[in-house]
Amino acid sequence: MSESVSEPLAEAVAESGSEYDPAAPAPLNVPRTPTGHAEVDAQLERLADADHLATDGHVEVYEDVHRGLRDALTALDARPGPPAPPAQHGNRS
Repeated sequence: MSESVSEPLAEAVAESGSEYDPAAPAPLNVPRTPTGHAEVDAQLERLADADHLATDGHVEVYEDVHRGLRDALTALDARPGPPAPPAQHGNRS
């Protein structure tokens, strides 16, 4: 383990009074920027659930988030919008 990672880790372990377990889940603390779309933001927040799971539990969270994001995109396609412009055929010069 590199010194830059082990020193803060050792300090945190010493402060908590517990032993460091390298196999224990650890938050990645990846920042998530809100998109302004409630459905998408909820799915991005769901990713934080993986921080508290062992690696083998991540797949379920990632698949759930992927499904939710796909559903949000599908819902965008289903919303009525302005009519599409007529297709132009042929090559006009």
